[in-house]
Amino acid sequence: MSQEGYDKLVEELRQMIQEELPRVKDAIAEARDKGDLSENFEYHAAKREQGRLLSRIRFKQKVLKFARVIDTSRLKADTIALLSKVVMTNLTTGAQMNYTIVSPHEADLREGKISIKSPIGQALLNKKAGDIVEVAVPVGILKLRIDSVSL
Repeated sequence: MSQEGYDKLVEELRQMIQEELPRVKDAIAEARDKGDLSENFEYHAAKREQGRLLSRIRFKQKVLKFARVIDTSRLKADTIALLSKVVMTNLTTGAQMNYTIVSPHEADLREGKISIKSPIGQALLNKKAGDIVEVAVPVGILKLRIDSVSL
């Protein structure tokens, strides 16, 4: 995982624990004060929200527990690996694409970050600039030419 991705997860976890959890607990207390809990919709909704939030907190804690921050100085810049920035061309459409290969927890297509576990990420792994890669994606076969690889 990149240092940026690790820091982002730590911040999300902090926000959930320090801001969202107290808000949900206040909503439960407020709903409890309204009387009969068996027919109190607000109480049940707040309890469900608390369960979802605690589940997300546990998941992020587990991800952080097993996460390793990658030292980019030890990576090779000529082959595609985790944290590589790849410029490639779709040979069918001629469209050029820029992606960074990241861990599944950091993947965000809007930011140009694709998971190393995605079909494209798997196909690009250990390839070099100039290689042509065929990737099986849900819409068919995608033929890509790797234009450049950097860190």
